[in-house]
Order: sequence, then C-alpha cells, then structure tokens
Amino acid sequence: MIGNSRERFGSGTILLHWLIAVLMVGLIALGFVMVRMEIDPGLQFSLYQWHKSFGLTVLALALLRIFWRLTNAKTAAAPGLSGMEIRAAWLAHRLLLVLSVAVPLAGWAIASTSTLAIPTLLFDRVLIPHLPMQKSSEAEVMWTTVHLVCAYGLAALVLLHAAATLYHQLFKRDRLLWRMIRSKEPSQ
Repeated sequence: MIGNSRERFGSGTILLHWLIAVLMVGLIALGFVMVRMEIDPGLQFSLYQWHKSFGLTVLALALLRIFWRLTNAKTAAAPGLSGMEIRAAWLAHRLLLVLSVAVPLAGWAIASTSTLAIPTLLFDRVLIPHLPMQKSSEAEVMWTTVHLVCAYGLAALVLLHAAATLYHQLFKRDRLLWRMIRSKEPSQ
C-alpha cells in the first residue's frame, strides 16, 4: 500500500521518512567535517557543493513529504499512547517538518547572500540560481547563524525522536517502530 490508511502508514510515507532521515544525519555529519580548517581547500569546496546538493534534495523531499501528508489519510496515533505522548509526538513531527524546510532554505540563503557569489551546482550538473537577496557580509553572517541554530535544533530533535522511538520499542515493547518500518504489521 503506497498511501496511508487510518491504521497504517503507507510505503510512500515510510520511504520519504527514511530518505529524509538518512540525508539529514549525513548532512549534519558532512556539515561538521566541511568546516574544519585543516581540510584541503579543494576537498572543502567539493564538500560544500555536496552539502548544498544534498540540502536542496532534502528541501525537495520535505516539500514532497508535506504535500504527501496533506493529501493522504491521517493515520491514527499508535494505540496505548497517553494524551501527553500524542501531543508531544504531534509537536515533534511538525517541528521536524518545519525544520526540514527551514534548514535548507537558510543554507540556500547563505549561498545567495555571500559576497563570494559561488554558484551552486546540484550534484555538479545543474546550476541552481541564487535566491533574489542582497549580497552582503552581514546578511551572510545572519543566515549562517539561522542555518546553524536551526540545524542544531533539528539535530537535537532527531535525537529526541529516535530516543523516544527506541524507548517505545525496547522498554514499552509497543511495536511503535514497526509503524515506520513496514506498511504491514509483522507476524507475532
């Protein structure tokens, strides 16, 4: 089943979830590596281009994920969750979606406002135009700060999300994790 049902997430939701999750974790790791001063400048330039390419990919997938969410059936909360857990999950999921759009947009704004005017080549193939923003050092610093704060917030939220899921899987044993691994319940 590609689309969601009231009882289950469909394979479309599951695929988008894991693609975005893996890319986000990779982008966070790449972000830490690429800013190290002792890296060869040629390698560093390539890492920045890859970071921008995968960041724009996350942006496209996150927008698709939001569209998918709006046009698919709303899957019910997992059975056995308390009202507080349902509200916390609702808030965490919305923040994850917002930040998965905000972080790459802020990164695109950095490239767009940089006085270096370095082009963004999506996977070394397609020229991505800069956003229509004024180029200045001040704007670049401001967008860099926004990008970092949102990225750290996203990283913290991803860790919290993963920890809550593992808690449910390992301690509550309520099979919550299976909802985002398979579109069918595994056999008992």
